[in-house]
Amino acid sequence: MLLLTLLLGAPAAAALVWAASGWVWLWPVSIVLLIAWAGGLAFFRDPERVVPAESGIMVAPADGRVVETVDLDYHPDIGGPARRISIFLSVFDVHINRSPCDGVVRLMRYEPGRYLDARDPESGRVNEANTIVIEPDDPSDGLVVVRQIAGLIARRIVCNLKVGDRVRRGQRIGLIKFGSRTELIFSASSPYRPSVQVGEISRGAVTIMARREPAGHPAQDTSASARV
Repeated sequence: MLLLTLLLGAPAAAALVWAASGWVWLWPVSIVLLIAWAGGLAFFRDPERVVPAESGIMVAPADGRVVETVDLDYHPDIGGPARRISIFLSVFDVHINRSPCDGVVRLMRYEPGRYLDARDPESGRVNEANTIVIEPDDPSDGLVVVRQIAGLIARRIVCNLKVGDRVRRGQRIGLIKFGSRTELIFSASSPYRPSVQVGEISRGAVTIMARREPAGHPAQDTSASARV
């Protein structure tokens, strides 16, 4: 806490010096510096997380705000209808990405692209992205996809996995630098249903994003928009 106070105090101290020197016009610069400084400190955090031990769940692959839960008529990596939950990461969020489930990495695919604002639904389709396809330990769960998507400010996607790697629920799998979008996608025919709503805040490895429902349980529509 002391270190954070000292670091955040640097731009504030500069503002006081500029004010004492009569350089009042530099106050806006100090404010921008303070925001950028605080954002940078927040971005580089890598907190330890306690992963829920509950069975039959998928946890959040990222910190941020849920901006979309939608049903898809078809997703190429799933090979059929799918459900997608999208998380927007601001520059103040922790940017470590984590595995939503236990399983084995079956596919890794990097896609160059544009840098639309990560809050734009189109960003998931046209922006630079890295796709990770995980085969869960239970075959009935179907494939699970995590997509790391660069945003307006983000310019580098990092992923430390390779095909064949085993991952654990909540395990660190990479990061996206400075504002981005992370998507969790799973088969619509799987027993899992989204357990979050648009607008909720997620915490990577902690927030339960989807929960396995008992056989015969009526499906609930949590989509934020029509099927696409």
